[in-house]
Amino acid sequence: EVQLVESGGGLVQPGGSLRLSCAASGFTFGNYDMSWVRQAPGKGPEWVSTISSGGGSTFYADSVKGRFTVSRGDARNTVFLQMNRLEPEDTAVYYCYAAYYNQHGDLQYDYWGQGTQVTVST
Repeated sequence: EVQLVESGGGLVQPGGSLRLSCAASGFTFGNYDMSWVRQAPGKGPEWVSTISSGGGSTFYADSVKGRFTVSRGDARNTVFLQMNRLEPEDTAVYYCYAAYYNQHGDLQYDYWGQGTQVTVST
């Protein structure tokens, strides 16, 4: 059974930090690009960051560049999102997303976690 389980969310004051984790099981984690996607209340999903399979490349939305850092620990099948200098606009449910692309670059398999709430407020 495929599982992506996020943790680490919570309530933090503006300017604070949180570290999200996503523990994966049921698939070959090292072969998957891992991403974080967030959804704020009343808004559509927003891509936040991606780390490639093997960890050689990372990508960030402009809104979080310089504040968030994505990393992965393939030995533990876990992806992390270190979030610093948090702003009220970062308030959202954060989802972990796993994607496998075949040799032709086509999306072949993908999975979503259940999400973890991040609230930035005084």
